[in-house]
Parts: sequence; C-alpha cells; structure tokens
Amino acid sequence: QVQLTESGGGLVQAGGSLRLSCAASGWTFSGSAMAWFRQAPGKEREFVGYITGSGGYTYYVDSVKGRFTIARDNAKNTMYLQMNSLKPEDAALYYCAASKRSIGTSSHRSYEYWGQGTQVTVSS
Repeated sequence: QVQLTESGGGLVQAGGSLRLSCAASGWTFSGSAMAWFRQAPGKEREFVGYITGSGGYTYYVDSVKGRFTIARDNAKNTMYLQMNSLKPEDAALYYCAASKRSIGTSSHRSYEYWGQGTQVTVSS
C-alpha cells in the first residue's frame, strides 16, 4: 500500500526557516518524481516544486526560487523541503505527492499519490 506522510510543519516567524519531510512507503521510491504542493484557505492548490526520481533535477515555482530547496534521500525513502526566508504568504497546508513516472511536472494531475499534508503558519 502506497503511503506518504508529511511532517515538520509548524509556526514560524517571517524570515525564519522550516524543513518539511515526506516519508514514503509501499513502492519503488527511487523511480518516482516527487513534488510539493500547498493550499492556503480559500485558494487553489498551488505547485511548489518537484524533484526527479534520481534527484538530479529540481524545478520550482517562481515565488519560492532561491528560498526553497527540495532534496531526497532514496536510501531513506524520504523527500525534504527546506524553506528559508519564509513569508506570511507561504502559510498553507503543504502536501507531498508522488508520480508513477521518474520525471515530474507542475500539474497535480501528474501525481497519483498524495499525503495528508502538514500545516505551515508564518507570523508577520
């Protein structure tokens, strides 16, 4: 059974940092592109970034470039999202997602498996 579990969310002041983790189980993790999405109250789900199955390529939405970094440890079946210089507009429920393919996209339709999310709150 495929399972994704996010952790690491919390309350942080603007300008601070958080590191989210996404632990995966139930399939061949290293063969899957992984992504982070987020959704703030009253807003649509938004793509944050993805990483290829090998970890050799990452892609980010413009609003987080230079502040957020996605990494993965295939030996631990875990993906990470390091978030620095957080802004109030980064506050959202953050989801990790997994694709059956090794190359990701920015579309949520490319990802078959989803976690339950972890809340990030940024105070100004």
